[in-house]
Amino acid sequence: MTNPTDRPRVATELDGDVWTVTLDRPEAGNAIDPAMAAALADALDARPAGARAVLLLGRGERFCVGGDVRAFAGADDLPAFIGRLAEDWHAVVRRLLDSPVPVVAGVQGAVAGAGVGLVGACDVVVSARSTRFRPAYGALGLSPDGGSSWVLARTLGAPLALDLMLADGTLTAVEAHRHGLVARLVEDEELPGAAVELARRLAAGPVRAMVRTRGLVRRAATRTAAEQLDDEARLIAESAADPEGREGVRAFTAKRPPDFRSA
Repeated sequence: MTNPTDRPRVATELDGDVWTVTLDRPEAGNAIDPAMAAALADALDARPAGARAVLLLGRGERFCVGGDVRAFAGADDLPAFIGRLAEDWHAVVRRLLDSPVPVVAGVQGAVAGAGVGLVGACDVVVSARSTRFRPAYGALGLSPDGGSSWVLARTLGAPLALDLMLADGTLTAVEAHRHGLVARLVEDEELPGAAVELARRLAAGPVRAMVRTRGLVRRAATRTAAEQLDDEARLIAESAADPEGREGVRAFTAKRPPDFRSA
């Protein structure tokens, strides 16, 4: 029998033009350890050229419970261990933030610790209704990592983000949806199908224009209106020069569906 600790931490599958990346450590709630961080980075780097969207999932009852506290407890040098793990995990988050194709996440059960930052780095998040979101750092006497402070401050605002993190609170999926941490809320049994359907829909669209749109939206909060207008003008001209833009205009005038996959 295979020891669970010897199994790969991440599973991948190409389904049409969707690259599905699944956290595959269900016996530990998909907790993050060095092997998980390395495996997820490798999986994102291995996206096939023909994959036009990434779908991030977690196997089992919980999407991701954050860092592997048992691994923390067993470390000879705890500060060095956690510091290295944070840097490795941040490399994963940066890959998602800079992904050349749209990223969809489907989450269920529990999203905790650095898992919150992982979700926040994805473009569109579909959540099962029973999911709970908990930063959980305060219970360990630690400050946040993984981008969780960034995403919570941007979605909840500083007062609510601080209340959640300092008081070691929990968000329900309904609350996370209301505040914008997740984009879509579905019944638990609908999650797998809804996440796959959305990823396929994005993969059929103008993925390079989507990536430009993502950049505009993420930069908007720190820019003046004039700066944003300048960037919008530059990027829409860039999109118009892209084969996607030309195909979209041709399809509109011909009154037919666009075929962005061939663009």
